[in-house]
Amino acid sequence: MAEARAREIAASLDLRALPADFYANPYPVYAALREAEPVRRMPDGPFFLTRHADLVAVYRDAQTFSSDKKVEFEPKYGAASALFEHHTTSLVFNDPPLHTRVRKLIMGALTRRAIADMEPGLVTLVDGLLDAIEARGGGDLVEDFASAIPVEIIGNLLGVPHADRAPLRGWSLAILGALEPKLTPKQETLGNHSVREFTAYLKSLVADRRRHPGDPEHDVLTRLIGGEGAGEQLSETELLQNCVFILNAGHETTTNLIGNALVALQERPAALAGLLSGMQGVAHDPQGMEALLTPAVDEFLRFESSNQLSNRRALVDANIGGVDMPAGSLLTLCIGAANRDPAQFADPDTLDLARQNNRHLAFGFGIHQCAGLSLARLEGRIAIGRFLQRFPAYRLTAKPTRGGRARFRGFLKAPFSVA
Repeated sequence: MAEARAREIAASLDLRALPADFYANPYPVYAALREAEPVRRMPDGPFFLTRHADLVAVYRDAQTFSSDKKVEFEPKYGAASALFEHHTTSLVFNDPPLHTRVRKLIMGALTRRAIADMEPGLVTLVDGLLDAIEARGGGDLVEDFASAIPVEIIGNLLGVPHADRAPLRGWSLAILGALEPKLTPKQETLGNHSVREFTAYLKSLVADRRRHPGDPEHDVLTRLIGGEGAGEQLSETELLQNCVFILNAGHETTTNLIGNALVALQERPAALAGLLSGMQGVAHDPQGMEALLTPAVDEFLRFESSNQLSNRRALVDANIGGVDMPAGSLLTLCIGAANRDPAQFADPDTLDLARQNNRHLAFGFGIHQCAGLSLARLEGRIAIGRFLQRFPAYRLTAKPTRGGRARFRGFLKAPFSVA
């Protein structure tokens, strides 16, 4: 995108009416905003923040900047809608004490040991997908690989029977699609329908798990049902809606991480060659491979953040980046822009897979930092690493199709060949 075009889009940026070239590459627009007006008042009212330091300041101050979305989502969805009930009950869109209770329960099943125990099963899953790709000579990076991994992992965490997992991806895409700044009638209808279908399924799953509990050290659903003792049990609504949230949070973001990474490497042959050379050097050293791939995964997350936007509401008068914000102000935190901020990252528009001290915000920051970040890093490392070991000469066979969303950045399709 030419600088003049980026400045033109930035000057009239409205998340409800974005041009096609923004969806293709928003980063020049973010750069223009950071330079000209890093705290911008948007046409529909919210402040749009693009600097890394400003996002960190908001994330740090959870007492001033609320994650509760009831005020924001009631006019968007309607207070009686399934989408409103879901999004205002889930972990990510709540403040303490609900946030604290649910996060504590989830983290109890995502310990370092529990995640390490998942690695052998994850390797088996990935290798099975790669076997199928090899037999066909290629496929689609998203549909045949990236999206299949987190659905299985989250399905395992919640103990969803394999025979019941087919609708999970569609439900997740529809519910998250309804979070876009501009909500179409079709998105709204599909989102509400998906919440109702998913929660109806979960009611039967919860009833079965109450009769046949799993291991609470590994089964998140059993842990959520059991709670943390007297007075710490979740209500039925809290339980169901946070199970929906766990799928959504763990599915779309990890799918985008894997898909974005493998496409980015195709677009940057030098980075791909360097990574493959490094992997060859540690091919028989598992610890060396992990040490090589872990910073690479974090760089993929920084460079193409799966989740580009988050939101807060000021509970009292505040000042961020020298701009006064009255109580009640809505803030849109642009993670994609903050992760390309030259004040924080040297040469931010370069994919540097050996980047050190990578303080990206792809997982958020503060009390709302992603509870599943260690699991996401494991999935990314195993999926990307084993794909490249198996198919170092893979190539795209058609232009990838972007998802066309401002909040979640990923691909819907990316056809490729391994020949």
